[in-house]
Amino acid sequence: MNEEEKDLLPSTTPQETAIDVAAALASIVPWVGGPVGAVLAGMSLTRKINRVREVLINMAEQIKDFQLEASEKYVKTEDFQDLLEKTLRQVADERDETKREAYAAFLANDIKSPGEPYDEKVRILRTLEEVQADHIRLLKALLQEPDLKFAETMVTGSISQTLRRRLRDMSPERIADLAHQLVDMRLAELSSLNTTMTARGAEDLRSRITTYGHRFIQYIIAAS
Repeated sequence: MNEEEKDLLPSTTPQETAIDVAAALASIVPWVGGPVGAVLAGMSLTRKINRVREVLINMAEQIKDFQLEASEKYVKTEDFQDLLEKTLRQVADERDETKREAYAAFLANDIKSPGEPYDEKVRILRTLEEVQADHIRLLKALLQEPDLKFAETMVTGSISQTLRRRLRDMSPERIADLAHQLVDMRLAELSSLNTTMTARGAEDLRSRITTYGHRFIQYIIAAS
């Protein structure tokens, strides 16, 4: 974000209103400012608006060069405004920066792919509320391209060994705990963390993410 864009939404003051926020957003993406303003008008503007502002600007930057008639129509619908309100209410309570970035990506990807079922988006949003930043880190570790040259130096391996190598600052106990939670959320299949397998199988963990896990990840990765 450049300095000019940072100044579009200055620090919250007691006089700040929903119209101020929507107007600033509209200066980046005019066709989104109106629907966002309608949602913000119904929200209580407290100090948490700073988090909402951060996510909206992040979202706007991801879609400012994007143009699709279906998306312009979609942001005016009740479905979008309901989903936007649900999202921003979660954002207002979210203290973790990584998760706020995921919320911004969720909104941007929703606008860029408006045809997905509303109930599926709500499910993804509920999952996003439940996950921790470390869950997202673990999912990204599972998605890493396999190092086949490294695998050639080994005869056997395990999922646990691979994840410990990719998440060196995380304890084995923490990795195992997070892995079990991802299984409970149906985002990954990691019931055999310590099972010995071929080195190549232990190195390529992309298939360990469930179908729903892949859909979830597609929504929370920044739109390009």
